Amino acid sequence: MRSAAEAAGLIHQRSADTLEYVDYRLVETPDEKEEIYRLRYRAYLREGAILPSESQRVTDRYDDEPNNFTFGVYYRGELHSSIRVSVLTDRWRGSPSSEMFSEILHPELERGKTIIDPTRFVADPDKARIFPELPYVTVRLGYVACGHFNADIGLANVRPEHRAFYRKVFLQEPLGEPKLFPGLIKPVGLMAARYPEIRDRVFQRFPFMRSSAFERRMLFQRAGEWRPSSAAIISPFERASIVPQS
Repeated sequence: MRSAAEAAGLIHQRSADTLEYVDYRLVETPDEKEEIYRLRYRAYLREGAILPSESQRVTDRYDDEPNNFTFGVYYRGELHSSIRVSVLTDRWRGSPSSEMFSEILHPELERGKTIIDPTRFVADPDKARIFPELPYVTVRLGYVACGHFNADIGLANVRPEHRAFYRKVFLQEPLGEPKLFPGLIKPVGLMAARYPEIRDRVFQRFPFMRSSAFERRMLFQRAGEWRPSSAAIISPFERASIVPQS
């Protein structure tokens, strides 16, 4: 991973051109899911985060739970990365972070907080080398989700060597000591930020992280829309910077 300073400078210079060709696609069909599961396998295997397996795919029980949204990130029509966004409430607690760090997160949920938990961030090992903005473009989906679901807290599950990057660039602070994510052989630690408190600072530094109410609905509103609670409100405050192409 590039240093935070290098990466931040690059995304400022090239974000407009990059986002023009980005397409976020909610993964729904069996074929789409299989493509993502195999991408996870290739990415994790290259990182040394998993052991080889005959199935050559990585999935878990959270992929099919209704409070989880898995996306493929396409650049110029080709799949480059993927991330899964979990929406956590007192009623809906299904996510790896909620399970691994229950002693930290469950008290927040019981106080009525809404938490966005992006996990399973993977990038095509070959394409990532020639698309250095890919981490920003991918994790942006967590910020879009925070806006759509009016989140109180945004999380990140990262390896210890990446903590400094998330702290400097995304203003997140470590909450829990590294633990083994289910199925992985390298530990990850929990990082978090109070979304309403850091939102404007992040948007000022990286305007492309903003989203419109239209984009948020296109990405997170399903048929017979799942909502975290009957009181959920969709906020309209930002202008669009990316409009989904499909």
